[in-house]
Amino acid sequence: MKTTLIYDGSFEGFLSSVFHVYEYNLDDVSIIKKENALVSLFGTEKVIDSDSHRAKRVWNGLSKKISTSGKRKLYKAFLSEILGIEDSMLHYIRYALSSSENVERDFSNRHILEIEKTVKKVNREKHRMDAFVRFRLTTDGIYFATIAPDFNVLPLNATHFKKRYADQNWLIYDLKRKYGIYYDLKNVKTVQLEISEAINTQKEAPNFFTLEEIQFQKLWGNYFKNSNIASRKNMRLHIKHIPKRYWKYLTEKNF
Repeated sequence: MKTTLIYDGSFEGFLSSVFHVYEYNLDDVSIIKKENALVSLFGTEKVIDSDSHRAKRVWNGLSKKISTSGKRKLYKAFLSEILGIEDSMLHYIRYALSSSENVERDFSNRHILEIEKTVKKVNREKHRMDAFVRFRLTTDGIYFATIAPDFNVLPLNATHFKKRYADQNWLIYDLKRKYGIYYDLKNVKTVQLEISEAINTQKEAPNFFTLEEIQFQKLWGNYFKNSNIASRKNMRLHIKHIPKRYWKYLTEKNF
């Protein structure tokens, strides 16, 4: 009978679930987030509590079989939030731990291949966020930006923005997942906030951003509009490099 392990959606919770698989020697098992769990009529379900000690034991134990780069790929695959990715990760881990050789490049294994493909998608989204984030200065002196990426890449963007904007207080907020990363000139911290997408509308802008910032945004939008040469416009190429789903967060696209 199949066992479904239900966890809280955190990476620590996933690793705690992997620990449970090995602790009870489970064979036919699936790991799924609480928010995606459905009641099963033909199997058993077990809610797994996040346990930092157990999660750390699993993560450290993987170092014996998987390189640092390989572990990083597992984490990125987890951030994809693709339904069922936990099972592919579990198969990857089991295969790696049971093999006498490094299996990270064994793409004949469908789960390893799936992880590799997923990581490429996550990396692409991460780099797009590096390029497409647009900051605006709030009335309390914080440079603020919103995103809503296909994958949960915000943890991967922290280092890039910390290095690039080291002399500014900034906050990047994920509207889809309702959390952000905040830089206080020393450290990057994860913050939980409730911010409406209405913050991006021109109507609400005066309630959050400085007058100078609003004027600058309009100036930049007008410059972008007037500097384009209509006869040389290639929308197909433009959309290829800047997909339409990102346009609503680009200053130059909102004027």
